[in-house]
Amino acid sequence: MNTSNLLVETSPFSLQKRPRRNRQTAAIRGLVQETHLHPSQLVSPLFIVEGQTQKQVIASMPGVFRYSLDLLIVEVQQLYQLGIRAVDLFCYVPAEKKDVYGSEAIQPANLLQQAIRLLKQEFPDLCVMVDIALDPFTTHGHDGVLNSQGMVDNDATLQVLARMSILAAEAGADIVAPSDMMDGRVRYIRQALDQEGFQSVGILSYAAKYASAFYGPFREALNSAPKFGDKKHYQMNPANVREALMECQLDELEGADMLLIKPALPYLDVIAKVREITTLPLGAYHVSGEYAMVMAAAQQGWLDASRVFEECLLSIKRAGADFILTYAARQVAEKLTL
Repeated sequence: MNTSNLLVETSPFSLQKRPRRNRQTAAIRGLVQETHLHPSQLVSPLFIVEGQTQKQVIASMPGVFRYSLDLLIVEVQQLYQLGIRAVDLFCYVPAEKKDVYGSEAIQPANLLQQAIRLLKQEFPDLCVMVDIALDPFTTHGHDGVLNSQGMVDNDATLQVLARMSILAAEAGADIVAPSDMMDGRVRYIRQALDQEGFQSVGILSYAAKYASAFYGPFREALNSAPKFGDKKHYQMNPANVREALMECQLDELEGADMLLIKPALPYLDVIAKVREITTLPLGAYHVSGEYAMVMAAAQQGWLDASRVFEECLLSIKRAGADFILTYAARQVAEKLTL
């Protein structure tokens, strides 16, 4: 058969219709879909609080709550049944346990360590990630120990972060996730974990964490907003992408097992560019402000939250992320399993 004749005889109009023919039915659309979401690619951030039978509303994050440990188990069980196999823990610290040093972060058997032990006992194959940063624990709301000028002391902070990481590892954490943006913290934490025999504990580095306006609801959830100044002297300038590439390369060299970009949707270009330069697993944090905006519009009846969240997360995956931390994990997983 002379295939060249077939090509010549095919009408231009027929060729133009080719994309639409590949959209005719759900079965065909599914067959040619380029990007896929699965519950196993989602990480659910969870806020924990002291007490019993506590499920505390977070006003700026409808559908997201602070859980006491007894109800944390119930929530994780439901997430697990939806196919979500990873959570990231954040600790709400009452005012009386905060100080300028964030000392509660490294107290043995604190709430965070209790939660890790309980989850690993109840769900041995669950991936338990733990936020490593001091802002929920300090009275000033910054991510580290302050020097005499009121600036975060990078090297003094590294020592506390390393101790916090070791305690999390001792409790059974699979992955520690330093979100503080201190220089050199990945190497420092890696060395500390290895010296204590925790070579199997991974590090998810918030490699490019921007000084973003999208963190407001999260800071309400943990009462962790900075009490003075801002975080621009250690978090990244939203205008910079080359700097993000440098930060990611440095963290990879220091021993990070996974990299994270935060926030996600305003930084899809960053995700895509980082994807081009690394073979490490790459995550993105679909943050509280991104979640809250959709939920606020949905409450007004202006859009369908579950559909919007699915579209948002698909765009993050399409940009190159392997996994996504999102407060919409439950909603998206429920939709995916229908």
